[in-house]
Amino acid sequence: MKTNKLARAMSLAACLWMSAGLIQAQAPTTQQMLYVKSLAATCANCHGTDGKAVEGSQVVSLAGLDKNYLVTQMQAFKAGTRPATVMHQISKGYSDAQIDTVATYFAAQKK
Repeated sequence: MKTNKLARAMSLAACLWMSAGLIQAQAPTTQQMLYVKSLAATCANCHGTDGKAVEGSQVVSLAGLDKNYLVTQMQAFKAGTRPATVMHQISKGYSDAQIDTVATYFAAQKK
């Protein structure tokens, strides 16, 4: 009886320990957050801080747009299939992973 309780307690402790590890693994580190912010900051000159363009601007605000839409548009700029003034050049400097990262960031911003 005591062995069964001990086994259950050890099993529960192991599950809690593994869950805590997963939560920590999913939480971004300061270094990761700074990396994402630095990628997003490269867009600020045209699209505004955190993707919020100045009201009345001809440039699109990126904040709150759908992540898949942002990825698709950046990939189209990168491939040269979407016309652009400078985005076709800028987008070629980003890896697919960086495009996904920055799209995730802007999709999470409030309009």
